[in-house]
Parts: sequence; structure tokens; C-alpha cells
Amino acid sequence: MSRTVSRVGRELLNTLLIVLGILSAGMGLYGFLLSSNFIDGGVTGVSMLLSKVTPYPLPLWLPVINLPFVAVGYRQIGPAFALRSVLAIVGLAVVLATVPFPDVTHDRVLTAVFGGFFLGAGIGLAVRGGAVLDGTEIAALLISKRNPLLRVGDVILAFNVVLFLAAMSVLGVEGALYSILTYVTAARTLDYVLYGLEEYTAITIISRHSSAVREAITGELGRGVTVFKGRGGLSGEDQDILYCVVTRLEIGKVKGIARGLDPSAFIAYHPLANAEGGVVKKTSGLP
Repeated sequence: MSRTVSRVGRELLNTLLIVLGILSAGMGLYGFLLSSNFIDGGVTGVSMLLSKVTPYPLPLWLPVINLPFVAVGYRQIGPAFALRSVLAIVGLAVVLATVPFPDVTHDRVLTAVFGGFFLGAGIGLAVRGGAVLDGTEIAALLISKRNPLLRVGDVILAFNVVLFLAAMSVLGVEGALYSILTYVTAARTLDYVLYGLEEYTAITIISRHSSAVREAITGELGRGVTVFKGRGGLSGEDQDILYCVVTRLEIGKVKGIARGLDPSAFIAYHPLANAEGGVVKKTSGLP
């Protein structure tokens, strides 16, 4: 019984997030971008560009372009995610066709920035609710599956380069450049909505005082630390290699701890797409 209630509650939360995402994306599209002839990147950008060069409106092009990718990627994203995505994309098309969003501003910079903000936030909220409003990543995933030499990020980058080059012939150079600003804003907003301030970062520390550094990190931050056994390539000495996962707000604290105990410590860190388990608490609503 408790599992059923929990599942129903989770689906209600997913529905709320998707609805908010649809409204936010609609505001970005009709409240800012379309009136200024700007587009976003990805499949949404293709739909927006087609709505400008054909007599058919954006609410028609969005499902026509996006839904085939969802259908083809059904096995990769799972039935529940695919169903939510179909409903979300159709819902966005219906909202765009029926809701009279206000035209907020004609300032081109404000339009690019805030149009990208609302659109990125909408896509991010939908993803947190277990759906997609843009089939770009699904398309990139399918292409990378067929060609292992191409990573998903490479496919998305190449896709957008071609899209914005094509946009220059339709929107003009200035319009295409503003559209790139829109895309960058939307992408950064999407990242923030998905990961927020708790985007995880992996930190590797090599120090002669590794035991003291490890104890300080676990004691002061409450973060787990994994100890690898390694050997210096130049010195040939055996040494411990510390590995820990923290949020971006804790990077400075970890570096301060390590530098305070060993000013010559080697520190390397890089962002992680996600992390869970152990002493890392998963906060993202991603499925």
C-alpha cells in the first residue's frame, strides 16, 4: 500500500513538473523568441526555423519533428519516459496553440537572454519530471549508438553548428548570433535546473600527508574518501591517492584543507554528470 501511495505521489510530482515546464517553455517561445525571429538550438530550433520558412505554425512542427525521435528511441529511454515525453510534447503544442502568451519585450538582448532562460528552465523541469520537450539528446544518443566514434556531445555540437549556419540564411547573421546567445542561455539554465548548486565534482589529491588530509575531509565535511594505492612515475615511491566527490560549493573547502596541510599537494578535479550512493545524497529528480 505504501509503495502504491509513494508511486502515485511521485507521478503527481512528475506531472506538476512537466506542466510547469510546458508553461515555462511556452513563455520563452511566444513571450520572447518568436516575435524577434530568434531560435533555440536542437530539434526545437529546427521546428522554429521550419515555422518561419513554411506556412505551418510552430505548434504543428514541434510534435512532427520531435515525436519520431521519441518513438525510435523508445527502447533506450523506456516506456514510462517515452509516454511522458509524448504527452509533454503534445501538451506543449496544445499550449502554444491556445494560450495567449504576452509579448514581453522587443529589446533583442533581453529577448535572447530571458527567452533562453524560460525555455531552458522549461526543458529542465520536464526532464526532472521524467520527460523531454526536445528530442535532440535522443537523436544524438541513437547516432552515437550506431557510430561509437561519435560521442553524444559531439553529435549535439555538430547538429547545432549546421543549424545555426542554416539560420544565417533565414534570419540573417545578426539574428543567428542572437539565437546562439539564446541557445547558450538555455543550455546553462537547463544545467542549473537539473543539477543546481549541487552539481557534483570529483577531486583527486596526491599528498605526502594523505592520512591527515583524508581525516580532515571526512571529519569536517562528512564526505567519503576513497584511497587508491599508487606509485610516483618520477620518484618511484609508493603513495596514497585520495578520491572524493563533493558539490561545487565544497570545492574551495577541500582545496583549503589540502593546501593547509600540504602546500605542495597535487589536486585535480572535474565535474560529474551525476553521482549517487555511499555518503552522496541524490537530490536530482531525474529518473
